[in-house]
Amino acid sequence: MAGGWSRDGAVQDQIDASIEDAVKQARSRMPEGESHAWCEECGEEIPAARRQAVPGVRFCVACQESYDTEQALSGGYNRRANKDSQLR
Repeated sequence: MAGGWSRDGAVQDQIDASIEDAVKQARSRMPEGESHAWCEECGEEIPAARRQAVPGVRFCVACQESYDTEQALSGGYNRRANKDSQLR
């Protein structure tokens, strides 16, 4: 049940759109192509098991963890200019 001037289901549509955007963004960050033998960040060799498990890998585990933490701290922002888009 929507209130005010919105139609029924408008809130759910916005939630679905936010989730779809997050999935697209996550997929765009996934590595593709040939895995690197050496870490781009520190130059250490990337183990063969990691190269096989993660196609297109560019970083060793330690550097990947640092990169992921840095990306998580940068955080998101409310690009829809609506408090409902901040639902997580």
